[in-house]
Amino acid sequence: MSLPIAILHGLSVRYRAGGVAHAALSSVNLEILEGERLAIIGESGSGKSTLALALASLLPENAVQGGVISWPGLGREPVAGRDIGFIFQDASASLNPVLTIGEQIAEVVRRHKGLGWRAALAEAQELLAKLRIPRSEQVLRSFPHQFSGGQRQRIAIAAAIAAGPKLLIADEPTSALDTIVQAEIIRLLNQLVREAGTTLVFITHDIALASGFADRIAVFHQSRLVETGEARRLLTDPKENYTRRLIESSIDLTTPSMVAS
Repeated sequence: MSLPIAILHGLSVRYRAGGVAHAALSSVNLEILEGERLAIIGESGSGKSTLALALASLLPENAVQGGVISWPGLGREPVAGRDIGFIFQDASASLNPVLTIGEQIAEVVRRHKGLGWRAALAEAQELLAKLRIPRSEQVLRSFPHQFSGGQRQRIAIAAAIAAGPKLLIADEPTSALDTIVQAEIIRLLNQLVREAGTTLVFITHDIALASGFADRIAVFHQSRLVETGEARRLLTDPKENYTRRLIESSIDLTTPSMVAS
C-alpha cells in the first residue's frame, strides 16, 4: 500500500490585517492519498484556497501558519514547480504577458529536467498538442493575450504539468469559463492526471463538478474541515448537516454528471 503523498497535522492559517489576525484555516487534519483525485468543496471564504496555497508554500507574507504538513509519499520537502504544479483560477495570474508561450513552458522544463532550450521547446510543443491546442508550433511563438480564456487555461495547465509533478493543485481553474469550455477542461485535466498517476487536489465550490471525477471529497465550512469521504458515499449519504444542506442547495443527484469519470 502506497504512502499518502501529504499529511496535514493540525494545519492552521491566520492572516494579519490592521493588527488583527483572522483565521482562514483551523486545525485541519487531512491525508492526501497518492494518485487520488481529491475535491475540496465549500462556500467562498471557507478556507479552500488557503489550503491550496499552504500546500504549495505560496501563502502571502501576512499569513501565519501553524501545524505541520509532512510528505511521506515524497520522503522529503517538495520542490515547487517540480513536485507540485499549481493551476490558478485566472490563467493571467500564472502567465507572463511579455514572454512567449514557448519561453514560459520551456523554462519550466529546462529548469526542472535539465534539458537544453531546443529540447525543452520540443517538449513544450508536445505538451500543447497533448492539451489539444491546434497549431502548437505557432502557439509557442505567440503571447498570452492572443488567446481566449479557455485556451489560456490549457496553456497554464501545460506549464503546471511540464515538470511532471507528483501533486497537481487546481484552484477553481474553470470558474471564469463558460459551461461547455469548463467541461472540456475538466475532462482533459482528468484524463491527464489519470494517465500520469498524478495526485490531483481540485478546489471548487461546484459540487456537481466535483461529483463527476473526484475519488474523495473534503467539505470545508468557516475555516474547518467538516467532513471527508469517498465521493459517491458522501454525496448520497452525508454524515454532517452542513454537507447535506450544501448538497441539497447545489446539486440534483438524479441528474447525470457532465464529466465522465
